[in-house]
Formats: sequence, structure tokens, C-alpha cells
Amino acid sequence: MTDVLRRGRVSLAFSFLVQGVAFALLVTRIPAVQDRYGVSDALLPVFLAAVPILAGIGSVTTERLVKRVPPSRVLRWSQPVVLLALLGVGAGEHMAGLGVALAAFGLAVGALDASMNMLGVSLQRAYGRSIMLSFHAAYSLGGIVGASLAWVGAHGDLALWVSYLPVVLVLLPAALVGSRWYVDGGDGGDGGEKQPAPENTEGGHAADGLAWLLPLCLVMTVAYIGDSTVSNWSAKYLQDVLGSSEQLATVPYNVYMVTTLLGRALGDVGVRRFGAVAVVRAGALVAAAGFAVVAGAPGAWVGMLGFTLLGLGLCVLVPQTFAAAGRRAAGRGGPRASDKAVARLNVFNYVGFLIGSPLVGALGDAWSYRGAMLVPMVLVLVTLVYARSFADRPDRYGGGHERARTADVGRGSDGL
Repeated sequence: MTDVLRRGRVSLAFSFLVQGVAFALLVTRIPAVQDRYGVSDALLPVFLAAVPILAGIGSVTTERLVKRVPPSRVLRWSQPVVLLALLGVGAGEHMAGLGVALAAFGLAVGALDASMNMLGVSLQRAYGRSIMLSFHAAYSLGGIVGASLAWVGAHGDLALWVSYLPVVLVLLPAALVGSRWYVDGGDGGDGGEKQPAPENTEGGHAADGLAWLLPLCLVMTVAYIGDSTVSNWSAKYLQDVLGSSEQLATVPYNVYMVTTLLGRALGDVGVRRFGAVAVVRAGALVAAAGFAVVAGAPGAWVGMLGFTLLGLGLCVLVPQTFAAAGRRAAGRGGPRASDKAVARLNVFNYVGFLIGSPLVGALGDAWSYRGAMLVPMVLVLVTLVYARSFADRPDRYGGGHERARTADVGRGSDGL
């Protein structure tokens, strides 16, 4: 069983990495996509908004789908669709083709994000200790790799399909092979029947309501508002507000990604030692401090310090929100309830993404971009109000029966 969990963890981490590469290759080449298809500036936001909206639909669909098939199967087949859709974006010639490719990408990304995090939550429950941040660290590493490959393609003036094809040819078969070792929750393997959900001790069946999930949904939304602020506005802010050069303006997002990777790589240790509540509170305070530094920065280098703090602070919020939702849902209703909660929560990933960029842009135009940076600062502080939602329960990583069954396995897996 220890070997099963170890292989499952490595294969799932690779899946997170592949998704990081694919998403970065798309978003960092949006100007090239726009040029290839002749998408106007007025029409571009429609295409960009359609992807997260369809991803939300894909996540909700996955919630229903995993009632019949295990999340591992959803992930196994959604990841190739994402990669092929990426290639379709690069290889198409007409606007209609771009629309179809982006629609497929969005729907598949929603299914992929939901199922990946379902498997991550169930593996953490089986390990009996915090490992969720390590999966999102793999995603951050993939984002850095993808952005670097995109830079190579742009620097070499390569056609989009030429940039994308080698990546897809390498990652698609590797992802399919790695999917053989995914581990589903509730059965310790792929394709088995999940345990029936126990009754909720607070009254009613666990699957009947998820009102307790709302604070975590709010935290997820706030975290992605902060993340989309950095990804969409850091370069413009540094160049237009802080007076940096065009070359220097590209640095903050790279620094943000690197510090996100470092924070997530070390974050599980902090959760094990100090608990999820303390780590989430610290992350929110550091992120708020980062926004404050950015808003008040006298020059570009101080601004980059602020974006560095943002990476260190925001990086812990999303993985811990998924972990808390899965942990609390499993304690109420078992693995099936955990999958449902993760799928619902994942939708607010896209809600935050849709709100963040337009919010900062509208405030910047109507007021000032310095003032606009204070809004996500205040929003991220809301996390402090709901930090207790991340607290461990007696059923810390699942129902008591499952904790007892997997305790020895978790202790035997410290090598990974």
C-alpha cells in the first residue's frame, strides 16, 4: 500500500506539472493567438472570459460525473483533451476553429482541475499529513517551464503550432502512462466502488447541503482575485505607474511564480508544524503586506519586493482551501462528499479569475492604479475572519474508520 501511495503521489504531481505547462503556454502567448486569428481588442475579452466560464461548467459537470466514475478516470481523459485543445489553438486558421479549441480547453480544464484536486485531497487523507501544497508546487513549476518555453517560441518567432507540437508530443503520452498509478479515495486504487457516505452527525445526510463551504468559497475567490491581479496587471503597473523599463516590467510575474513555487514547496512543513490555521493567517497577512508595498512603492525595485511578498503569501491559500474543504466534507460524508465539495469549491477559482482583472482595471481607470491595489489587499484580509474554517477536526484527514486504516501507511510514507 505504501508503494501504491507513493506512485500515486508522483503521478498526480506530474499531472499538476503538465497542467501548469499547458496553461502557461496558452496565457503567455495570447498576443500571438490574437495576431494569428485577427482577434480585435474588443473581441479578445469575450474569448478570455469564455474559458473560465466554461471551466466552471466543466467543474460542475465533474461533480455529477464522479458519482458514476472515479475521479482518476476523469483526470486520465481530460488531460489529453486539454493538451490537444492547446494544439488546436496553435494550429487553427479561422475564428470558428479558435472558438471550438478554446471551448474544449475550458470545459476540459474545469474537469481536470476538479478531478486533480479531488485526488490530491484523497491522497492527503490517506497519507495522514499535509501534502497538498506539494502538488500545487508542481503546478507552479510547470507554469515556470511553460512560460520559459513560450519565451523561447516568441524569441525565435516560431509559429504557435511549432511551439506547441513538441510539448504535446512529449507530455500527452507521458501523462497517459502516469495515469496508470492514480489513486482514488475510498478504495486505495482506481475504479473500485467508493464507500457509502455516512450520516451527518449534525443532522441530515452529508450530501444534502454545503452551506458550511461558503467561507472557503469566499477565500478561494479572494485568492484568485489576488492572483489574477498579479498576472494581468503587474507588468503594466511597474511600467506605467512605477516608471520601469519594458524589460524590467516582465520581471515581477516571474519573481511571483518563483516565490509561489518556493512557498508551496516549503508550505507543507509549516502546516505540519504550526497547523493550517496559522499558515493561512500568515499567508493572508504577508499577501496584504505585499499589496500595501506595491500600492505605496516609490519605484520599480520596491514594487518588485511587493510582488515577491504576494507570491509568498497567496501561494498557500488555494491548496489549503481545497484541503480544508475535502477534510471537512470527508468527516461529514466520506470520500464522495469530499469530491462534491472540491468540485463546488473549484468553481470559485474561475469566479475570482473573472472578477480580479476587470475589477482592478475599472478601479485603475476611474480612480488610480495605486488605489486599485488596495482593494485586493482588503479582500485578502477577509481570509483572517474565516481562518477557523481551516482548523483540523478530530476527523482531521477523513472519517475515523479511514484514519485508523491508513495511519500506518501514512507513517510509512515519510520518504516522499
